[in-house]
Amino acid sequence: MAPTPSPDVALGADDAARLLDSAFDALVTGLAGHVPDLLPLSELSDGLRRTVGSFVTLHVDTELNGCIGNVEASEALGRAVPRLAWSAAFADPRLPALRSCELDRLVFEISLLSPLAALDVRSYDALIERLLPGRDGLVVRAGGRQGLFLPSVWEQLPDPAAFVAKLFHKAGLAPGTWPPGTEAQRFGTTSYRRDPSLGPRGPEAIRAFR
Repeated sequence: MAPTPSPDVALGADDAARLLDSAFDALVTGLAGHVPDLLPLSELSDGLRRTVGSFVTLHVDTELNGCIGNVEASEALGRAVPRLAWSAAFADPRLPALRSCELDRLVFEISLLSPLAALDVRSYDALIERLLPGRDGLVVRAGGRQGLFLPSVWEQLPDPAAFVAKLFHKAGLAPGTWPPGTEAQRFGTTSYRRDPSLGPRGPEAIRAFR
């Protein structure tokens, strides 16, 4: 049984709950010093067999504690997300590994990416003008370098000029420049978040948003 590509990234409530459970279980497994066991495709629902770009983001006391993802996935969601959750918690080289004492203060979010859409722009300023603040995720590529911001980054960088400048810096490109062959692509996300204030596992403990 093969993974199923799909442009519709939203999940049903039960699938979203299972995906969040699998991510949390991967974190608990990692805190015990192990890597998560991934379910075979035959044990996944149709929704979790889909191949969709995804990111897992962790915050402890509102501070970023890990973010790892795939822009264009080739692995079923039900297998990719637990692996990404473990990597975000314990293998993000930019941030400290998650500790057991932080688990009850952890808020984690799974973001499912819509298909990338090329932006027909030919300059740095044109890119800034075409963006939809608060909605667009953005990928920039040039000269073998790449940078990506999820739409959630708008919460910290609401000004489009600052958003693009920071992304160029992240990609190793000089803000304000437009190297030959520069490409920009936008995308949206559907995200699912769980935090300790929401109580038990299951559909009732989820916040979903775009």
